[in-house]
Amino acid sequence: MPYTVKQLSKMAGVSARTLHYYDEIGLLAPPEYGGNGYRHYDEASLLRLQQILFYKELGLDLKQIKAILDRPDFNVLDSLKDHRQSLHKQVKRLNLLIQTVENTIQYLEGNTTMSQKKLFEGFSEEEEKQYEAEARQLYDPQVVDESWKRWKSMSKEQKQALGQRGEEIFAGVFDCMQQGYGPESAEVQRWMPALHDHFNVFYTCTLEIFRGLGDLYVNDPKFRATFTKIHPDLPEFLQEAMAFYVDQQMAK
Repeated sequence: MPYTVKQLSKMAGVSARTLHYYDEIGLLAPPEYGGNGYRHYDEASLLRLQQILFYKELGLDLKQIKAILDRPDFNVLDSLKDHRQSLHKQVKRLNLLIQTVENTIQYLEGNTTMSQKKLFEGFSEEEEKQYEAEARQLYDPQVVDESWKRWKSMSKEQKQALGQRGEEIFAGVFDCMQQGYGPESAEVQRWMPALHDHFNVFYTCTLEIFRGLGDLYVNDPKFRATFTKIHPDLPEFLQEAMAFYVDQQMAK
């Protein structure tokens, strides 16, 4: 059955003016117009509008959304699966934030020391030993020694802050990727010095080592698995961004 602007507006929670504008820019054109000039939408229109709203939630602008939806290889089902994965990640992140808030409330209300520890939970000694053993099998022993020596000298609070900083940097790069920026774009490259500095906290990270880390994200199964959980193209995206940064630095 056809849907009018008023019906679609009510279902989707968007204004009639917005639907008119989407039609004007070719983002959501109705398949037909009635004899009175009224727009009539079908089921495919509903699905396209849903995609538009999903991509807006991810922070993309209308021009970027139109380019994605108009691609010949665009598949609604695949896109919905990607959205589902993204939403699951958001739910997980929100649940973690809720738990952190709850822990903080308990701590500020004077609850046990255990609740306080949850605010700054770090690696256990057993986990550290496991990671160290794996690292020695995979990477340059000299780099591992230097990295582990610095890591061991840090307080739990320093480790927590360092971990958060690393997450912020990678999240910043991924956010740029989601917005459609390429690995060589200024928006992505803005994060590369921060990422390079982050690694220098652990060991002396030369430009060649930095490039090698980018290659590692693609070729090492554990690193690749970590990043592909976020997005299947993220390992290659990071590799290209890091390699471009190194080339630019070496050209100076």
